Amino acid sequence: MRLDSEVIPIKERSSMLALSYGRLDVEDGALVLVDVNGVRMQIPLGGLACILLEPGTTVTHAAVALAADCGTLLLWIGEGGVRLYSAGQPGGARADRLLYQAKLALDDGLRLKVVRAMYAFRFGEEPPQRRSVEQLRGMEGARVREMYKLIASRYRLKWGARSYNPQDWDAADPLNKALSAANHCLYGVCEAAVLAAGYAPAIGFIHTGKPLSFVYDIADLFKFDTVVPAAFKVFAEKRDTLTLTRDVRLACRDLFREQKLLRRIIPTIEEVLAAGGETLPPPHPGAMPVAFPDKEGLGDVGHRN
Repeated sequence: MRLDSEVIPIKERSSMLALSYGRLDVEDGALVLVDVNGVRMQIPLGGLACILLEPGTTVTHAAVALAADCGTLLLWIGEGGVRLYSAGQPGGARADRLLYQAKLALDDGLRLKVVRAMYAFRFGEEPPQRRSVEQLRGMEGARVREMYKLIASRYRLKWGARSYNPQDWDAADPLNKALSAANHCLYGVCEAAVLAAGYAPAIGFIHTGKPLSFVYDIADLFKFDTVVPAAFKVFAEKRDTLTLTRDVRLACRDLFREQKLLRRIIPTIEEVLAAGGETLPPPHPGAMPVAFPDKEGLGDVGHRN
């Protein structure tokens, strides 16, 4: 059985790693990717928040079990990262956090408080009073469209609209494909954080009715400070459609590391949910710990500040 001390806290991990065209297996207790030529590359599983598995990758039962034991999220994505098919679940929701989250989402008044906190966090100002969730969602949509235009103008790009069809990705223009790839990188990291903190990805506040509604809520809080500018910047500098999504994904990975995004997500989740004014119930004595214990950081004082 795994000891808590053997698990690296999520804030100390690298954000993500994308793999393709190989067999993911376990050898001598370590995760390895074996390519068609038999070349083996060891994967630092315990130091990653999530692994993105592109087409051409097969995964053994032992690899999935090891990933779950290390608390590393596996995501099955489309070519270039522009689709998200499925995800493993390391740890997942705890009863105390799940009930707390559900209570906030099911009570209209409490939900509105959380949505207002998300709006204020995202735009840096308090939303107008006496607005419903639906009205705030409409106001958010209008501001988001303007933000896309503003960022496009910053990189001297022509911007039409955010447009994509999950059933026909080839119909999207290259810039929208770049944005989709960038968004899925952020969704993977945010889902790993949501699960690590013990919450349910499906119970959202602004987004509802989707398996990842809460993930979308949290990702939106960071999107325009991270992946959207990264996608526009990569497209403006390279415009090579053959490597565009890969270049975007690498840019997002580096940006997540520079901004220490994994250190910020879980405290932000707690902050916006606390706006509901409800006290988080204590865990049951027999409750499982959160997927990524966060008792103390690695190294001495000042390490990785």
